[in-house]
Amino acid sequence: MRFISPRLICRFSFMLTIAVASLAGARAEEGQTPTPPLAASSMNATRSANGARDAKVPEATMKIGPGDLIEVNVYDEADLHQTIRLNDLGEGSLSFIGKVHLAGLTTEAAEALIAAKLKDGNYLLAPRVAVFIREYSTQGVSVIGEVNKPGVYGVGGGQSLLDVLAAAGGTTTLAGTGITIQRAADTSTLTVLLSKDAHQSISSNVRLYPGDKIVIPRAGLVYVLGDVAHGGRFIMENNGKITLLQALAMAGGTTHTSRMHGSRLLRQGPSGYTDVPIELNKIVKGKEADVQLQAEDILYVPGNTLKFAFSLIAPAVMAGASGAASMAVTQATY
Repeated sequence: MRFISPRLICRFSFMLTIAVASLAGARAEEGQTPTPPLAASSMNATRSANGARDAKVPEATMKIGPGDLIEVNVYDEADLHQTIRLNDLGEGSLSFIGKVHLAGLTTEAAEALIAAKLKDGNYLLAPRVAVFIREYSTQGVSVIGEVNKPGVYGVGGGQSLLDVLAAAGGTTTLAGTGITIQRAADTSTLTVLLSKDAHQSISSNVRLYPGDKIVIPRAGLVYVLGDVAHGGRFIMENNGKITLLQALAMAGGTTHTSRMHGSRLLRQGPSGYTDVPIELNKIVKGKEADVQLQAEDILYVPGNTLKFAFSLIAPAVMAGASGAASMAVTQATY
């Protein structure tokens, strides 16, 4: 049997160490510094429902509250992994440490506190702790505006905007497309556009956090009055945009007694409504550009008095003429 020289073994180990160190240095220069698996899975970065990072609201700024479900991980110490629910006083019992008060702390502050207690108790020399809030139970999300059931809804488990809107019974028929979300963490606001397109609505979905406020505004309305098929108010559905011809079409169009050249557009301004003449006949024929309407605009289409009077008299005249003709034929027959 042939034995390997100890000197050769030492030389081989030294060369292997140099190779590993060189490879690690190359990765570090390329910005590929490895992240411990536990730390990567426990990062408190906020993500929206479609997986995109939401940099505006880092979850680390959210504070732990009584009744919250907390997950605690200690790197390289699987036995210290725990998921606990805090009591009404905001306290929870952890292995080795015992009862610890975590309510009112951010996840970063809780990590530092738990790590300090593990070190001070001589359980670990340099503990690395990660804390994640699995479920919030102390706060909810306020939903107000054009929803069927306004109120406060819980976001335990990390619900998204669409989840909370579904819990609120969905939006009303008068709801606008621009939804405003005020973040509780930093009072910043975020506007989300909901569309009838399913893919676009899902891509606009965002994650919500305790204390957030959702405001669903009423959509802009325009009014079509006067001599039209069925006047009334109409919602500006196309992302808050509608033209004069589109509104007229929603009102069923003009009638045979409408006076096209006498139409008016009433537009609300700082000092009240202004009356703008509209050459509706030219717009319909394409001789003038269509008019972009604004919220609360009123389109008035007057009727032609002579046409209206003739429309009332004509049936009677026609009926009388028809009756006279019938009588003349009868007399001629006899």
